[in-house]
Amino acid sequence: MPQSLARLHIHLIFSTKNREPLLHDGVRPALHAYMATVLQNLGCHPVLINSVNDHIHLLFELARTVTISSVVEDIKKHSSKWIKTQGPELSLFAWQAGYGAFAVSQSNVAAVRNYIANQKEHHRTKTFQEEYHAFLNKHRVAYDERYVWD
Repeated sequence: MPQSLARLHIHLIFSTKNREPLLHDGVRPALHAYMATVLQNLGCHPVLINSVNDHIHLLFELARTVTISSVVEDIKKHSSKWIKTQGPELSLFAWQAGYGAFAVSQSNVAAVRNYIANQKEHHRTKTFQEEYHAFLNKHRVAYDERYVWD
């Protein structure tokens, strides 16, 4: 086959360092737009980005020329530098060291998009830790609880 083809959707989740509630309403929309631009610059297609005060969800198509880890590194690096310029209360902002990345089948993209869009609703009854554990278990990701949180 002379042509390389791929269409991979990724659901990426990570939190602020120590799950500090720093992503307030005044910064979130611009942060989402900024991250979408970072993804586009990497050749990835952003589908939806949404967050609550202590973590963020990104659904995007992974470009076939980049790795998930390089995308995460660029998104975290560029967005944390940007956030630090958004006010004195954010001058020490940092993302957690780790992340969760989950493959999304084409048939499930709409459901994941809907889930991400309704983050505020989900977190009225579930903490980020509960949500993240549910994702790890649903996707059968082996993990050591000692190293999940920073």
